[in-house]
Amino acid sequence: MTTDPFNFSACTSVLAGSKATADGSTFIGRNEDAKTAWPKHFIVHPHTEFDQSPLFESPDNQFKMALPKIRGKYSSTPEWTPDFGVFEEDGFNEFGVAMSATESAYANSRVLSYDPLLPENGIGEEAIVTITLPYIHSAREGVSYLGALIEKYGSSETNGVLFSDKKDVWYMEIATGHHWVAQRIPDDSYAVVANQLAIQEIDFTDSTNFMFSTGIQEFVTDNHLNNQRDSFNFRNIFGTHDQSDAIYSTPRVWYGQLLLTPSSETQDPMSMDLPFIRQADNLIQLEDLEQILGSHYQGTQYDPIGSGSTQDKHKFRPVSLAKTQESHILQINPALPFEIGGIHWLSMGVTAQSVYVPFFAGITDTPENYKIGTDMYDDKSTYWLYKQLGILIDSHYLEFGPLLKDLQKELTSQFNANVKSIQSKSISKNNADLTDFLTKENLKIASDAEIKVKALIGKLITLSTDFSPLNFKTDQNL
Repeated sequence: MTTDPFNFSACTSVLAGSKATADGSTFIGRNEDAKTAWPKHFIVHPHTEFDQSPLFESPDNQFKMALPKIRGKYSSTPEWTPDFGVFEEDGFNEFGVAMSATESAYANSRVLSYDPLLPENGIGEEAIVTITLPYIHSAREGVSYLGALIEKYGSSETNGVLFSDKKDVWYMEIATGHHWVAQRIPDDSYAVVANQLAIQEIDFTDSTNFMFSTGIQEFVTDNHLNNQRDSFNFRNIFGTHDQSDAIYSTPRVWYGQLLLTPSSETQDPMSMDLPFIRQADNLIQLEDLEQILGSHYQGTQYDPIGSGSTQDKHKFRPVSLAKTQESHILQINPALPFEIGGIHWLSMGVTAQSVYVPFFAGITDTPENYKIGTDMYDDKSTYWLYKQLGILIDSHYLEFGPLLKDLQKELTSQFNANVKSIQSKSISKNNADLTDFLTKENLKIASDAEIKVKALIGKLITLSTDFSPLNFKTDQNL
């Protein structure tokens, strides 16, 4: 969204192939980070067939395009206001595809001088999900569809985009105005990405695992952009390699890889050479990805709420921070019908201080309190409910942190049991009954979560009364 990573949106992404995970699911996930008080909503758009092609006009810049007449059903997490852009960010469509966009990144000035971004009328983060997700039928098609749009209309920003379906996981990077590449995450591997162009060696002969913009090789050759004789390392050619990367981006990748691949512990958190593709030491569980997206360097001297020195505690930008608006993990279990095997795990507010609530791909509606909330506190808004929980935890983290952990563990166990039970009950239902059943069951899950969160909030407020600076401990004998 911007060329200044220290003041505006910056996210962290995780991707995992089906043979890297314990249950054979594909996963893509991301923290959406922008502002500390900037609500997200969660909605489902119905399948719609228009008489005339709708016109998409960006409120962020002058980009506009005609959309297809048939728009598939899709879910998304838009901003509370469309005034600055839609920013739908993440969701499933009715065709079995998951999408998350975007992971903000930064190209170097050398490549941008030959193919500049188009901030005035190019495609930006706010538009990408809206103009892509409803119209694609596979993760691979998502890459080619968006890639064609980028080549036609140009990009206003440097961005990473995540796609998945029941077989494939793809990561796409849009570097300059018109050039992009994408790599299929190997089935037995994972990737962690943090505001850098991450894809490394491109094999232009391997169409199964790589896709790229028209003429990208000629663009690099004609402008003498590659300083290597026998390789095409996209990160090295198009990316940045400066001190801000070393303290802002690479430490998050380092910590994510440390959690999934402890055998990599000798890696330097400020290294510019961390690999894009990694294999985990053990099969990956959903909770492992939740741990990464909710992490802040726990167990190291870099934890901002740990016991390290003041300098170390604030040396690196953590994955989970106060500016997180929402976090999502999009799971697709290929062993189940997509309506129940696709699960949108959604955490509103600060990931480390919230919970991931599961929503099935087959739902046709979301809870009313997930659809409301402005930039002022609203006690009926789900976003603000979880933000309130985090604010209360912040005030006395050491005292209240264990209570939060207890609730997170309780709800995680409850949600896993809910998901398994609902999936079992869903197998015999026809499509009409299934969507109604899933929607109603999801309303119950979200409601149960909020009841327990409100109970903890009440307990924290009560306990906080004893931490007042006006408190005075009186001798019982006086």
